[in-house]
Amino acid sequence: MKFDTPAGTNPIDQMKLVGKATNRIDGPLKTTGMAPYAYERHDVVEGQLYGYVVGSAIAKGRITSMDLGEAKAAPGVIGILSTLDHEPVPLMGFNTANLFGGREVQHYHQAIALVVAETFEQARAAASLVRVRYDRAPGQFDLAAIAPSAPAKEDSTVRHGDFDTAYAAAPVTVDATYTTPDESHAMMECHSSIANWEGDKVTVWTSNQMIQWNKRSLAAALKIPAENVRVDSPFLGGGFGSKLFLRSDAVLAALAARQVGRPVKLMLPRPFVFNNTTHRPATIQHIKLGAQNDGRLTAISHVSVNGNLPNGDIETATAQTELLYAGENRFTQVRLGVLNLPEGNAMRAPGEAPGLMALEIAMDELAEKLNMNPVDLRIVNDTQVDPVNTDRPYSQRQMIECLKRGAAEFGWSDEKAYPRPGQRREGEWLVGTGMAVGFRNHLLMKSAARVRLSPDGRVTVETDMTDIGTGTYTIIAQTAAEMMGVPLDHVSVNLGDSDFPVSAGSGGQWGAANSTAGVYAACVKLREQAAAAAGFNAADDVDFADGQIRAGGRSVSLASAASAGELVAEDAIEYGDLNKQFQQSTFAGHFVEMAVNAYTGEPRIRRMLAVCAAGRILNPKSARSQVIGAMTMGAGAALMEEMAVDKRFGFFVNHDLAGYEVPVHADIPHQQVIFLEEADETTSPMKAKGVGELGLCGVGAAIANAIYNATGVRVRDYPITLEKHLAGLPAIA
Repeated sequence: MKFDTPAGTNPIDQMKLVGKATNRIDGPLKTTGMAPYAYERHDVVEGQLYGYVVGSAIAKGRITSMDLGEAKAAPGVIGILSTLDHEPVPLMGFNTANLFGGREVQHYHQAIALVVAETFEQARAAASLVRVRYDRAPGQFDLAAIAPSAPAKEDSTVRHGDFDTAYAAAPVTVDATYTTPDESHAMMECHSSIANWEGDKVTVWTSNQMIQWNKRSLAAALKIPAENVRVDSPFLGGGFGSKLFLRSDAVLAALAARQVGRPVKLMLPRPFVFNNTTHRPATIQHIKLGAQNDGRLTAISHVSVNGNLPNGDIETATAQTELLYAGENRFTQVRLGVLNLPEGNAMRAPGEAPGLMALEIAMDELAEKLNMNPVDLRIVNDTQVDPVNTDRPYSQRQMIECLKRGAAEFGWSDEKAYPRPGQRREGEWLVGTGMAVGFRNHLLMKSAARVRLSPDGRVTVETDMTDIGTGTYTIIAQTAAEMMGVPLDHVSVNLGDSDFPVSAGSGGQWGAANSTAGVYAACVKLREQAAAAAGFNAADDVDFADGQIRAGGRSVSLASAASAGELVAEDAIEYGDLNKQFQQSTFAGHFVEMAVNAYTGEPRIRRMLAVCAAGRILNPKSARSQVIGAMTMGAGAALMEEMAVDKRFGFFVNHDLAGYEVPVHADIPHQQVIFLEEADETTSPMKAKGVGELGLCGVGAAIANAIYNATGVRVRDYPITLEKHLAGLPAIA
């Protein structure tokens, strides 16, 4: 199905099931421990061996020798995979660091060996006996040191108008630098895989967000045809971007299984999630804003720098600045230097999340200089068109509505003046409020599905789409049930198998809207087949409802349409150029109340509110959960999340789950989410957009602004830990 004109009225608009708050159909499997996660696929193949990874002890250099004698002689050891015995595996897609093979070491904890044994304990014990000698080379691990000389990334510069002249003429300006640290995904489920060969074909049960990307990349790594690789990943215990691409667990499991002739399972140890896989790279962001006395922006500049391995990519922290606010004179640029830290790559709302952490503080600083309410400043700089390509309007843009609704619900002061900091005190607590705009682009991706109608009237959906804990099973079932006119419990959903049609996959807030649109397309074909089998003409206005097919005063059961045998339909949603005609984005208003202890500087979040405009919300219950989770991630990013870099040896010291999980268990008494009514006809027949990452984008700045409002101490260096504002707190009477 080609989607190249705005959607008109269609069966989804009935919203009998789509758009309703619905319990997750996979919930019972998860709550009873029956959901099949990668490492727990005990029943898929017999005789599974255990692998344990040996990681490099240096960040840069060469391996000169590897003594495997003691390890091979250890109890239970079946085989050892050594990087010295393999050429570097070919890189595919978005991978930067070598996943395995060769003597060169690119980063700390790079996989250099895999010990395979009968039990996990035996593999782990033997791995400690692998003796490695290195020739260490000097590396660069300090972003601040390389930032001044970091070159601009090709095609990252956007110029519009004359920024320098406009900034020099602006009566009110802001010129400040903001930093965000290295951050890790740290999902609950570590990267895990089980691999088994049958002849020249391999099946990998793994934890991966993008099945076809993984299939193609693994085939390249193994140097076999893609049709000889099957990838199966029906459930993921979190991904956040780290599982978008092929990682070393799948490569090592497949190589080891081929070598020993038996299935091999392995899980990357928790420290490897931080140092072996990917992370969000630190940024240094320089922002300059120029405005008229009425708050209207006339000059906007945002330059961000980050580091990465050679041939790595940028953290697109300027993405939102290119689109969010009006202003004729603009300059944005991303610069990229070389660091020898583990690979920087996609992580939960890449670009917009760290970018808004800076931009939305700068907007508050401008509001203060203007003595203007921060909400009013954002509203006066609203734009209904792409500020650079002004002939391209937003498909829908409810930023103002998000802010006004949020201000009303939150009890935000309607005073025109900037809310002065350090004015509210409750005993030993300094109390303040902060806000920020949330912004995340909507992304279109081709997505396919197969739909079956059985003689008993049941509908089965097959697509390689994944569920990373966001509720994919349920929204796909809602879509199919709505389209075919059956109850939700008459729909079965099978996901995550590369033998199924290729979907959009999960990531970047693109999964839900695109995968359900693919199911919609397949259901359109199935409706045509079912109607024809039931004796209706193609020209009939056919309705599918209550398990019946109805048209022209005649009603036939849906089941009877398949009485001669199962009906099967497959199709994909493909997009035209509507995303070029219209800027498709999502918006939020984030509001936060903070209390900061006047004696200790301890911050506490009292309440959080997110008002979101993100197209049709397919399942408000699971969408709310996603946004609440994202708001909690934003709290962690603002207050405590930081990968501490050992600048001597080039690794992340605090490579554990404990620090990451703190905000999940913190006492945030009240979190509220409001979804504005919206149905975007330019995005897909579903009229939906993504929402999950929108809940994160902007939250960090809202917290930072609230802390400033409480204390009068402006911190521009995340995370906002105690020592960064303690000395500046108001004197205690």
